[in-house]
Amino acid sequence: MSARPRLAVLLAAVATFAAVVVPSASAHAAPKVPRTAVLDGARLQQTRLLLDRGDPPLKRTLQDLTARADKWLPQGPWTVVDKPKPAPGGDVHDYLSQAPYWWPSQPKTADNPWGCPYVQRDGQRNPEVDTGTDRQDVEKVFDSTYDLALAWYYTGREQYAEKAATVLRTWFLAPATRMNPDLDHGQFIPCKYDGRAIGIIDFSQSYTSVLDAIAILETGAPGWSKSDRTAMRAWNTDFRDWLENSAFGGEESAARNNHGTFYDMQLAALAYATGDEDLARRTVLGAESNRIDPQVAADGSQPQELTRTRSWHYSTFDLVAYTRLAAIGRHVGVNLWRYTGPDGQTLAKAVDYLLPAATGAAPWPYPELEFHRYAASDIVHAAADAGDRAARAAVPKLETPPGGDLWTLRPAAEQLDSIAG
Repeated sequence: MSARPRLAVLLAAVATFAAVVVPSASAHAAPKVPRTAVLDGARLQQTRLLLDRGDPPLKRTLQDLTARADKWLPQGPWTVVDKPKPAPGGDVHDYLSQAPYWWPSQPKTADNPWGCPYVQRDGQRNPEVDTGTDRQDVEKVFDSTYDLALAWYYTGREQYAEKAATVLRTWFLAPATRMNPDLDHGQFIPCKYDGRAIGIIDFSQSYTSVLDAIAILETGAPGWSKSDRTAMRAWNTDFRDWLENSAFGGEESAARNNHGTFYDMQLAALAYATGDEDLARRTVLGAESNRIDPQVAADGSQPQELTRTRSWHYSTFDLVAYTRLAAIGRHVGVNLWRYTGPDGQTLAKAVDYLLPAATGAAPWPYPELEFHRYAASDIVHAAADAGDRAARAAVPKLETPPGGDLWTLRPAAEQLDSIAG
């Protein structure tokens, strides 16, 4: 029996016999269903009950998750205020990141300390972007809170929840260390731009995982108080409003590549998490004509992403946003997987286009500076769960990502290879 039918049988058994579940020694109180924006909260609850019954494959996968969570326990918390220099304008609470593919063209001197002007080298990451800005730290905030919240939900170990709460409070809430709820200085280019609209993707590519982590903590995690919940909701509401109404938000919304898809995903998730389900629904519905129609070709390829020097990375990257946006749609009555564009394009076709390379059946025929077959694993899982038969058949042939395949514990796509900007 394949993994998917087997899981379906086990979940059905849990639904029937949940009343007689005998908790394991590590189990905590009966789990609540988290109101997650991307993840399916009911599925998380069912998976937790299966773990309490001692399901062996899930227990092995849980070991991979807790190994990740354990690594975060001695790290952080991180803060936006400890950069060597503040963002342009001088407010230490403003987030700052640097454009990853822009490089100095002149030697750095006392009169020209940055080596300006900067020139673009697509796909080649300038290592200086990882020092002196907030980009590296904010990724740690995103990843740690997600891993720790999930690990707490499945194990009940208080130290995971308490650490996640500390990380969130330090970065977003504490007056001395909080980040302002805007991205006015994302992906700045020295001597050229103080910030750019495309810097929004610094958050949109991963912040929806934080929204789900918060929803998980709100099921009763120790260390996450009612006042924390209220303050975090206010921060997210302010950030949602900035994203929807700012000039940078308008520019990113107009993008016709992965930036636009990720913008929609982030706005829809923030809208759902802050109680504006109408905005969430409109955003997901709008993605049909605004994203799928112009971005996905009749054969399932994504022409804008295929022109990149990292065409495989960006093809999978864009589909991470699409599959997560489709997951948000599930909460607001929109099935993005069922949509067919005017040329016959669908999300399933877009995933199927990648299957030969994802399964190792054929090489990827487009430019790619750093090919990793496993980068497609999560989006193939997502398509399989949505009913795509070709994707379902491909699942056993996928390459396991570094750190293990965590799909059964967090069934929503993540970008599994390095994010370059």
